[in-house]
Amino acid sequence: MGMKFIIDGQIFAKFPELNIGILAARGMNNKGAELELKELIAEQQKNIRCEFTAEILSQQPRIAAWRKAYSAFGAKPKKYKSSVESLYRMTLKGIDLRPINTIVDVYNYISLKHMVPAGGDDVSRVEGDILLTVAEGNETFRPLNSAETEVVKQGEVVYRDNVEVLCRRWNWRECDKTKMTESTTAVVLVIEGLPPVTNEDVQGILSDLHHLVETYCGGDMQRAILDADNREIAL
Repeated sequence: MGMKFIIDGQIFAKFPELNIGILAARGMNNKGAELELKELIAEQQKNIRCEFTAEILSQQPRIAAWRKAYSAFGAKPKKYKSSVESLYRMTLKGIDLRPINTIVDVYNYISLKHMVPAGGDDVSRVEGDILLTVAEGNETFRPLNSAETEVVKQGEVVYRDNVEVLCRRWNWRECDKTKMTESTTAVVLVIEGLPPVTNEDVQGILSDLHHLVETYCGGDMQRAILDADNREIAL
């Protein structure tokens, strides 16, 4: 792919125990709908509705960790919710997740199953490297399915490439440019672990993700965990 995935040292200064699981897949097939995957998601949503309520959700340690992180970089967690909290709140409101495409359905299922944020980018659309960093406040961002461009706020945790921001407020809102579609053949997916999620937890979740991508999309896989001692990987 000729690119790197890099985590800025500023991120570890703020979040020293962060572990980011990386799965890169090349030559995958993202066409068609997977009925099994739809059933897995439905079953997971059913389990969540049995186990949780909207009132106690924010007290769950894996959700509370992201609320604390959002507050730390100036995003009010009542207004801006992590991707995993958003999925859970949709589920608890009775909203069934609609199939989008296989790779997106896979990481949504992983997020629901393990209560961690998961996401990714179509690397054919990434310009340069992917960097998880702190925004300077002059970067631009075009939200998913939007023609409008926004300027990112200084201090936000963001994913960006060499040109623009790929995801705002860490995992709150993805961009349109690198969204995954049925024609996507190469991706970089991330599993984001803040304490109480450990390196070992991320290893296990990454193995689960690897198995599902291999099963439903195929392709050549590469995986790693980035942390304070290993801040980048060549893809």
